[in-house]
Amino acid sequence: MEITERISQLKQRFNQHSDWEDKYRELIKIGKESQGLPEEFQIEKYQVKGCQSQVWLRPAYQEGKINFMATSDAVLVRGIVGLITYVYSGESPQVILETESNFLKEIGITEHLSMNRTNGLASMLKQVKMYAMVYKTLADKGIMNADHL
Repeated sequence: MEITERISQLKQRFNQHSDWEDKYRELIKIGKESQGLPEEFQIEKYQVKGCQSQVWLRPAYQEGKINFMATSDAVLVRGIVGLITYVYSGESPQVILETESNFLKEIGITEHLSMNRTNGLASMLKQVKMYAMVYKTLADKGIMNADHL
């Protein structure tokens, strides 16, 4: 499934809910169902700076594609980072860099977040794009697999 299809799928899932409370419950459900990130990777190296809650985002780069695993100590944030990893995982660095990151706004998530949560969300998205930039640089040099950053 392509990134645009995953974004479209999320829009359908969230836009069926007319009010924020239902969307909030959906995010919490996603957070509880999230695979998360094993504890051994919940280390400073993968911690996203600028988040109110603790958030860890771990990339893996194989065969020219990036896969992300992530978790948070807050279930709502775990749901948000779960959406981010769902959308961007399995894509090339180039596609990630070219894809607008406004899908969370389009599904009505960002308008109800506190300023701190909004800043944290921006930090998570920035981290995804930063990893993509690093792996794109490697891809440009012909490196299609790399150990975790």
